[in-house]
Amino acid sequence: MQDLLRQLIESVAARRTLSYCRLVETRGSTPQKAGATMLVFADGSQAGTLGGGCVEAEVKRRALEVLTEGRAQIATFQLDSDYGWDDGLICGGRMQVLIEPLRDADSVVYFRRLLELVESGNGAAEVIVFDAEKSGLAAPSSYLFDAEQRLASNCRGQLTAGKPPERVCECLMPVTARPQASAASGIAYLPSLPRCRLLIVGAGHIGQAVGNLAPDLDFDVWVVDDRADYISPERFPRAERRIAGPIDRVLRELSIDANTYCLIVTRGHNHDEQALDHLIDRGARYVGMIGSKRKIKLIFDDLLDEGVSAESLARVYAPLGIDIGSQTVPEIAISILAELVSHRNRNGEVPGRPAPILLGSSS
Repeated sequence: MQDLLRQLIESVAARRTLSYCRLVETRGSTPQKAGATMLVFADGSQAGTLGGGCVEAEVKRRALEVLTEGRAQIATFQLDSDYGWDDGLICGGRMQVLIEPLRDADSVVYFRRLLELVESGNGAAEVIVFDAEKSGLAAPSSYLFDAEQRLASNCRGQLTAGKPPERVCECLMPVTARPQASAASGIAYLPSLPRCRLLIVGAGHIGQAVGNLAPDLDFDVWVVDDRADYISPERFPRAERRIAGPIDRVLRELSIDANTYCLIVTRGHNHDEQALDHLIDRGARYVGMIGSKRKIKLIFDDLLDEGVSAESLARVYAPLGIDIGSQTVPEIAISILAELVSHRNRNGEVPGRPAPILLGSSS
């Protein structure tokens, strides 16, 4: 989303007019879900996608008409034989798309503020009125809220004493609860969720593979290793921070919060145990450690002897990764990232995990 918003703002600044298309509501089976976006330029080119096929071509045609007319509109597309027969995409669902023409600096004030909130990493929520009859409000209109649910901007919205209508806020959920896009009574709620930090302890093959894929999944990557040459920009070109130093000292000084995912993939038993000891009770959203069941049990037993509670150890994800029969480094990285995404997007639920280590068991 950030890249598309930057392209939107830069294009308008370069006097390249465009229509911004946002999928605000879906019913039934559709190729994309609410929140998907696409830019359509006056020359017919595009950035982003609403699912491809005939329906996307029709959205583009309507977007070019809107650009000529100069007035935002809600367009409804029924995905039946009209939009999919030739492509085999007869989903049977319905898509409602807000199409907005953007021509000058004034038209992108709302989107500049949205980009600021998204780039902050704290999250934001757009509330879009798309049905005037059901909502009793002017449509289309958009309201932008920050992570504290304060009104940050609005576009064609009705304000009373600087506040949005009460109806707009009825179903607004805090983005910290990581809600999915939803719609009710002609009003769409489109969250941009807070970004999560992925702290990777260990810069070996697994850490490198995970670290270079994770940004595509909206994780901000920090990597820690006591070997400076292992966390070079060449090995981790997409990491936000690369921190070299003794693992115990570095982890002790790092800030860990409820949006932090911790991944322990060091080169040895002692380093893994040291890292887990420093991360297990720091309030992270997730702590996971790689290793065989035997190694994990040895580490757990050591930490139990040192006073770490069994309840804390039971919350550690170990062994790491969803069971997909991984053998190669890329396969292992994919299994780990699938676990992280499921944990983040499904409120901690991770199907397909290996059986947990039983504390106090000899197995």
